[in-house]
Amino acid sequence: MTFDRRQFIRTTLAGSAALAVAGCGSFAAAKPEEKNRSVKARLNISFQEGIAPGETLNEKLDFMEEHGVVGFEPHGRALLARKQEMKDALKGRNIKVSAVCAGFDGFILSTDPAVRKQCRETMAQLIVAAGELESIGVIIVPAFNSQVPVMPHTQETRDFLCGQFDEMGTFAREHGTTVIFEPLNRREAFYLRQVGDAASICRDINNPGVKCMGDFWHMTWEENNDMAAFLAAGDYLQHVHMASRKRRSMPGEDGDADNYVNGFRGLKMLGYDKYVTFECGCQGDRMVVVPAALELLRTQWDEA
Repeated sequence: MTFDRRQFIRTTLAGSAALAVAGCGSFAAAKPEEKNRSVKARLNISFQEGIAPGETLNEKLDFMEEHGVVGFEPHGRALLARKQEMKDALKGRNIKVSAVCAGFDGFILSTDPAVRKQCRETMAQLIVAAGELESIGVIIVPAFNSQVPVMPHTQETRDFLCGQFDEMGTFAREHGTTVIFEPLNRREAFYLRQVGDAASICRDINNPGVKCMGDFWHMTWEENNDMAAFLAAGDYLQHVHMASRKRRSMPGEDGDADNYVNGFRGLKMLGYDKYVTFECGCQGDRMVVVPAALELLRTQWDEA
C-alpha cells in the first residue's frame, strides 16, 4: 500500500472540519440552557450596615431603597443584640436580610475543645436568628491567621471540618438557612483561600445546608480568573462580597482596577440570582461615592 501524504492531509482536514461543525452544533445545543441561566441571573445588591450614609438604621435603609438596594447584611453580633430593631426597621420595605456576617466566638479549628464548643454554640444562635429573618445564610471562616493554637493543615483536619459543618448544615436547614464558607486571602487566613477550595469541601460534605461564597477583594489576590472561580463553585455559590481591588474601598475608588465584568460573566453563566454585598470602606463623600459605585456595578453587569 502506497502512503499518499497529501491525500492523508486532505482527509484529516476534512474530518477536522466535520468535527468542528459537529462541535459547533453541540455548543449550539447547549446555548439555550446557558441563555436561560443568564436570563435568571440578577444583580441583587446588598449593603452591610456601614455602607449607606445616614445616622440611624432607618435613614440608611431609606437611602438604600431610594437607590434600588434590595439586601441588608448585618454583622452577627449586631443582629443578636438588635434583632427586634432590625425586624421593625425592615418591615414593609423592599429590602431583605441577605447573609449574616460572622459574629461567632471562638473558631472551629482550635485545638482547644472549649474554644470549638464556643464557636458551635454561638453559631447555633446566629443560625436560629438568621432563619427567623429569612437570611440566606451565616458566613463563617474556619480560622483566621491570628487564631492560635490551630489544628494542622492535614487530611485529618479537613475530615474534622467536614464533620463539624455537616452537623451545622443540618441544623441550618432545620431553620431554613445555610452556613457559608468564606475564603480569605493568605494575609488573613491560611486554611481556605480560593473559592474552588471552599466548593470542594461543600461537595465532600454533600449537605444542602453548607454553601460557599466569593469575595472580589480576596479573589483579587488569590484567584487567576474571577469567572473561573465562580464557575468552580457552581451551585454551591450562595453569596458574593464586593469592594474595590486595591484599597478595599468603594467600587470605583480605585479607578480602572475596579473591573468586575469577568466575574459578572461567570455569575450570569451560573444564573446567579442571590446577593452581591458591599463590604468595604469609603475614601470620599458617601452621598457621592456610593451612588457612583452602584452605577458602576450596574453598568458592568449589563456589559457582562
